[in-house]
Amino acid sequence: MPYNETFAIRIRNVFYEKKVAFTEKKMFSGICFMVDDKMCCGTHVDKKTNEDVLMCRIGETEYEKALENEHCIPMEFTGKPMKGYVYVTENGLKKTSDLDYWLQLCLNYNPLAKKSKK
Repeated sequence: MPYNETFAIRIRNVFYEKKVAFTEKKMFSGICFMVDDKMCCGTHVDKKTNEDVLMCRIGETEYEKALENEHCIPMEFTGKPMKGYVYVTENGLKKTSDLDYWLQLCLNYNPLAKKSKK
C-alpha cells in the first residue's frame, strides 16, 4: 500500500507533541491512526489525482462546516459520501498549524466515536 512516509511522520509528530497515545494500521491505501482503538485519521492517496490527502473522522456535527473549507472534500471511498468523514487535500495541510487544526478536530470527535465491531 503506497503512502507518503513524510506525511505520516508529520501526523505522528503532532500526536507526539500532544501526547496522544495512538497505534497505526495499514488500510485505505495508507495508514490509519487509531486512538483508543478507534479510527481517528489517516493518510490516503487519491487514485484520481495521485495526491496525498488526510482522512479525518470528525463526526456529523463538524462535517458540513468542514466542507466549507476549499481544501476539504467529502470522503467517498466507496463512491458515496461517508457522513462524518472528510479528506483534506495537500494544499490545506502545508503549514503545521493547518495539520494541527484538522487533527484536533479528529481528536475532539474521538471520545464520541463508536468502536468498530471486531
